[in-house]
Amino acid sequence: MPAILLGLAAAALASALYSLGIAIQALDARAAPAGERLRLALVARLVRRARWVAGTALTVVGWPLQVVALLWASIVVVQPALAAGLLLLLAVSARILGERPRRREWIATLAIVAGIAVLAVAAPGADHHHAHGAPLALALAGLAALTLVPYALDRLERGNATATAVGAGVGYATGGVTTALAADALHRGAWPEALAWGVATGLGSGLGLLSEMSALQELPAIHVAPLVFTIQTIVPVALAPWLLGVGLSDPGQLPAVAAALVLVLGGSWALARSPALLRLGAPG
Repeated sequence: MPAILLGLAAAALASALYSLGIAIQALDARAAPAGERLRLALVARLVRRARWVAGTALTVVGWPLQVVALLWASIVVVQPALAAGLLLLLAVSARILGERPRRREWIATLAIVAGIAVLAVAAPGADHHHAHGAPLALALAGLAALTLVPYALDRLERGNATATAVGAGVGYATGGVTTALAADALHRGAWPEALAWGVATGLGSGLGLLSEMSALQELPAIHVAPLVFTIQTIVPVALAPWLLGVGLSDPGQLPAVAAALVLVLGGSWALARSPALLRLGAPG
């Protein structure tokens, strides 16, 4: 079996765990007091809830699978493939709620599957070489600063729920980049470096999680989920040629990859706004 197919399989499984985990976490986050948004008090409250901890455990288990996926496929393929988790949530909603997917959901599903399939064919393979020194440090520092913007606005009493959702997407995007760097280190057998990137992933994704849970306290999932997913997909893919050694040298690669991303993101926006998925994640 080609390595890219193994990478896609690992990414799809990681995505399923991420999507289920975040859907479970959101149930308790919505019930938390609004005054705890973007504060460690929110985490302190949520870690006392067994359901939220179970959801967190699913997302933690998903991360090694994403690393494995990046050993076999490039981030240009793996990051958009994380949309596959939405397909699982759609199937779960149909099972639990007894609702048959409507035409809109079928079209969105086909768009996601088609986009991932095009990426599997058109995108370059995994390349375990990345930028070092100032370019990498500046890029990661910039992403970290953007992730912290919602917290700065909140301290200035100018907090904005949309900015919080954007910060969540940047936090997850940062985790996507550092996960790729961890996979590169593992490929070279540099275990201490891989561990360091793993810690960085935990910090970036942890801030992203707190921001997303806070955004869900103020905005419905129909607004938060598509925005977060779009940012966490576009940012790592856009940075890949400069930071992660992913080349798009073939003249036909860039248009094909761009078209595939449009399909995946368009399908994800439509599916994330599906009434069935929103009812699945509703309290009670």
